[in-house]
Amino acid sequence: MTAALRIGNASGFYGDRFDALREMLTGGELDVLTGDYLAELTMLILARDRRGDPSAGYARTFLRQLEECLGLAHEQGVRIVANAGGLNPAGLAGAVRELAGRLGVPVRVAHVEGDDLTARYPGSLAAHAYLGGFGIAACLREGADIVVTGRVTDAALVTGPAAAHFGWAETEYDRLAGAVVAGHVLECGTQATGGNYAFFGERPPGDLLRPGFPLAELHEDGSSVITKHPGTGGFVDVGTVTAQLLYETGGARYAGPDVTARLDTVRLTQDGPDRVRIDGVRGEAPPPTLKVGLNRLGGFRNEVVFVLTGLDVEAKADLVKEQMTGALATSPPAEVRWDLARTDRPDADTEETASALLRLVVRDPGQEAVGRALSGAAIELALASYPGFHVMAPPGKGAPYGVFEDVYIPHGAVDHAAVLHDGRRITVGPPHDTAVLADVPEPELPELPEPLEPGPARRTPLGLIAGARSGDKGGNANVGVWARDDDAWRWLAHELTVERFRELIPEASALPVTRHVLPHLRALNFVVESLLGEGVAAQARFDPQAKALGEWLRSRHLDIPEVLL
Repeated sequence: MTAALRIGNASGFYGDRFDALREMLTGGELDVLTGDYLAELTMLILARDRRGDPSAGYARTFLRQLEECLGLAHEQGVRIVANAGGLNPAGLAGAVRELAGRLGVPVRVAHVEGDDLTARYPGSLAAHAYLGGFGIAACLREGADIVVTGRVTDAALVTGPAAAHFGWAETEYDRLAGAVVAGHVLECGTQATGGNYAFFGERPPGDLLRPGFPLAELHEDGSSVITKHPGTGGFVDVGTVTAQLLYETGGARYAGPDVTARLDTVRLTQDGPDRVRIDGVRGEAPPPTLKVGLNRLGGFRNEVVFVLTGLDVEAKADLVKEQMTGALATSPPAEVRWDLARTDRPDADTEETASALLRLVVRDPGQEAVGRALSGAAIELALASYPGFHVMAPPGKGAPYGVFEDVYIPHGAVDHAAVLHDGRRITVGPPHDTAVLADVPEPELPELPEPLEPGPARRTPLGLIAGARSGDKGGNANVGVWARDDDAWRWLAHELTVERFRELIPEASALPVTRHVLPHLRALNFVVESLLGEGVAAQARFDPQAKALGEWLRSRHLDIPEVLL
């Protein structure tokens, strides 16, 4: 049997732990080390960088990490695959070659291109197609030691090396789907090893101070074991892997440019300490279109947070709202949003806990309406408003904000290519077979036998029996909720309906909400459309990426059968 391919991860986002590259190279055996540096917001940030400097547009942190670790990776024979190229993979590849020459490390550097479609979308700062892993595979098959890409799917950083190593054809969908699932678990780094984990309080003190980064032992049949280097912090169990599998996903069909992975077929098994086996994953032909992420400037925004202390909080809020509305009447911003957070409590023993926060956010196509007009109106109230008037910080001049949206194009509309270390180009064609995405039939819910039929119940937080993880996809949010045993799952599957979800999350009451049932994971995945407005860069919400939406849901109280508690 072909030996397992050990693929590690050293970055979940642009700005992740700088030392992770070295930690992964020195902590244990690896064949490939990946790094995910891109997100929707990152693409906008890199686009703004490149407007000021055409040679920019890639994650410069990656270069600094390589300066420390390039020789080490070469000595150990570890190949590095990263999407740190951002908007300028050719530029990053050139910079890596220059670095390698300066360090005297003989490595072959290749890059993947074809994702940049900005010229086709006038008015966009960045428009990039999400490419698959076969461009990466082509680079590795031709001997590349380092492969840098622009916008590929996060899982492509794993499917590409796996396809190259095992010689998979593009129609081996089950194997590719297994690699996609492993890649999805690895892509956010320490979220697979206990970071941001719902049940973190059950771990010993200090266990999560510095979680190690994850790795996958990937097998030729597409199955894998998720683990981490010995002696590193954090932990890997079925719960941490389940949580990451639910992160930023939708229905049972998880579509990508290489394959559609069936998340409803994933089976997880604890395979020893800090080892979780993933198998049973089925795959289908990819959809006929590629996703393209468009980032553009939406206008200008500004905000001011008024602090309301002590008594009469509601009346104080009403007064300052009326005053600000009047002051802005001459040139009102296009969008005005007020949010009152009642962080105060009665008879508080500190001033901070006696205070509520009133947040005003304004947006407008022009900077003047949200800049000088707002700051002048707010500051002029300093001696003329509610008692105890002060703000968290004075408003600034207004800053530009971004808008994200996605569109879809045929596979053949991109020039996907692997550019090798010697300058040769290998064209990566579209998939031979595609299949239009369709919802899977709703699975049968588990029965509710004794002892979960009506009986004693206690009003208590959902999070006592269920974990959750949430995230963003453009303007939509997802909340994955899972149970840790069969009894809790039977109750959860029947109790947490779309209607109950809307009751617990009133913000979603008027929005489209879809529930997806994943029985093998004992999980429900809720997709809430338009909760995040025009995406994270627009900052339309207190929690603009819905990172804590799942924890809010877990804190809500339900009548839970006492037998489950």
